Amino acid sequence: MIGRKVIYSEPQSVFFEDILLNRVAEKMMIGQSSNLGKSPQGPEYRSWQNSPVAIKNLIELSGVKDIYVTFEYLLPYTEMRIDCMLYGMDEKNRGKVIHIELKQWNKVVETDIEGNFVETYTGRPNNRVPHPSQQVKGYHDFLTGFIQVFEQGTLDLFGCAYCHNYKTENGTGLHAPIYKDIMDEYPLYAGNEVQSLAERLRSLLNGGRGYEIFNKFMQSPVNPSKKLLESASKIISNSSDFVLLNDQIVARNTILAKVSAAKKNKEKSVVIIKGGPGTGKTVIALHILAEIAGRKDTKNVFFATRSKPLLEGIKSMLDRGSEAKPLFTNLSQYIPSKMDENQVDLLIIDEAHRVEERSNNRFTRPQDLTSLSRMETLIRAAKTSVFFIDDKQNIRSDEIGSSQLIEKVAREYGAAVEEVTLVSEFRCNGSDNYLDWLEAALGHTTETRILTEKDNYDFKIFNTLTSLYQELVERNTGNTTSRLVAGYCWHWSKTLDEKGELIKDVCIGDFAMPWETHGEISKPPKGYVKWYEWAYKPEGIKQVGCIYTTQGFEFDYIGVIIGPDLRYDAQTDSLYTDITATKDTTLKRGKKNFDDYVRNIYRVLMTRGTKGCYVYFVDDQVRQYFERRLAGKLSKV
Repeated sequence: MIGRKVIYSEPQSVFFEDILLNRVAEKMMIGQSSNLGKSPQGPEYRSWQNSPVAIKNLIELSGVKDIYVTFEYLLPYTEMRIDCMLYGMDEKNRGKVIHIELKQWNKVVETDIEGNFVETYTGRPNNRVPHPSQQVKGYHDFLTGFIQVFEQGTLDLFGCAYCHNYKTENGTGLHAPIYKDIMDEYPLYAGNEVQSLAERLRSLLNGGRGYEIFNKFMQSPVNPSKKLLESASKIISNSSDFVLLNDQIVARNTILAKVSAAKKNKEKSVVIIKGGPGTGKTVIALHILAEIAGRKDTKNVFFATRSKPLLEGIKSMLDRGSEAKPLFTNLSQYIPSKMDENQVDLLIIDEAHRVEERSNNRFTRPQDLTSLSRMETLIRAAKTSVFFIDDKQNIRSDEIGSSQLIEKVAREYGAAVEEVTLVSEFRCNGSDNYLDWLEAALGHTTETRILTEKDNYDFKIFNTLTSLYQELVERNTGNTTSRLVAGYCWHWSKTLDEKGELIKDVCIGDFAMPWETHGEISKPPKGYVKWYEWAYKPEGIKQVGCIYTTQGFEFDYIGVIIGPDLRYDAQTDSLYTDITATKDTTLKRGKKNFDDYVRNIYRVLMTRGTKGCYVYFVDDQVRQYFERRLAGKLSKV
């Protein structure tokens, strides 16, 4: 069962006593340190001093007894936390869980931007953020989708927002008419509406027995994380249960606003969505595609990527004969000979860091040749183009996609540019700490970090590849997926052996396994699949994948072979890269940036697992370097 974490949890009586003795914030600080390995920043700590008092007054006003109180419940698979949750029974002995989004806002300006946005002060003036009721909806959908007691109807869930410093302003601010629908579904209570909220609380929790309900909630199984390809067909058919949260909602609504502006004002726009591994870039892209494609007034909508494995993987999950398949294309469809300027209403480019420099290649027909770069053809073709990008995933010299280049070309075409940065983490078990640790270890930053059990991620170093692979195979059952990948440091055979079998190119000690099937092998042997199918077909577990078949995908568990292209320098206690060890001819041609490419490749490979990463090091000194950055109890197998 996945670990469940909450920073503060006490029965009502103890919570009231903690308020009287001014020790709630102190307990929460200790709870955050022990559960998450973090210390609160100033504004967060001050909110812990203020908001719990408002909750205590609310409970007292409601007159309920024997309920249970928690603050800062960590949503599974994410770094998101729910401010406050209350547990108890109603008068019919039906178990209830109430989640409350707490805000200390006192001044809010409504906006007419699609998707329920407001503007308020959150560290800086006039910051655009989701309406509190919209946030509640995201958390509510997430809980009902992941926690089995809600999915099965064993417990009931109610969500609302409580802005205890805010005063109702009929028709303006948080209560503007534009927010009526979302507030009808997920109510918002201002400070001067506390009596109404107290009465609602009384009707839901007047049966007490809160600790019993809290235990049922915390002990409930958590459903597996929603995987990208499993959700693709549902997303396209508008039946997905994959929930967008916070900054993902901001990204979605920013894109929708730009599409509307293009229709109303003839405004050409480029949106850059920046995010690291697991921040939901592809999922948001698919949501937008489905939403816009379903509108009668929007005719031309496309999803484009250079990644053939990702493109074929998404198509494979759609129903046979699905009308959605033509919406998914490669990047070469948008050259001037095939597409007029601004012909596309919305063009979504996923894995934009993989956009190549040139539009022409050896397969380009004479009539399709163009002087425009690939980036120019993409921005030229669409009224609104959206680029989903991770600037730390550049891995070869012919792929030059970057936020800076996108903005430069957009300006040349007179397009308005807007950026959104995603931080909500769904990969690596929701552990931002693991990603920070990995980037530090690989030399992306200069700090030294130690990975601990508190970082909530299954990271193991194996002494033998055989034992690592055996664990991956054992994990690869039912709905759980695992794959083995490696740095490109072994020859990749283009032909089968004399028996018609794949050649086991990746040989290390007594371990030997073939790479994913080479593209020049037109018919893989029985029991194997084509190279671009390796990630999403079950046969892939029998072959080693590389960066080109792995990038853009996610698995529950990833095994990574760190090859001899990564070395250790004892004098500087740091890693360096060895260009003589790579078998990737494209990487060898990019000598200038080879070091960055190799570090980026291993960052990508080691963040493909949603639940765990198992690693084998060819170089003992590199292994010892990583082991020194693990707390004592973490596994070395």
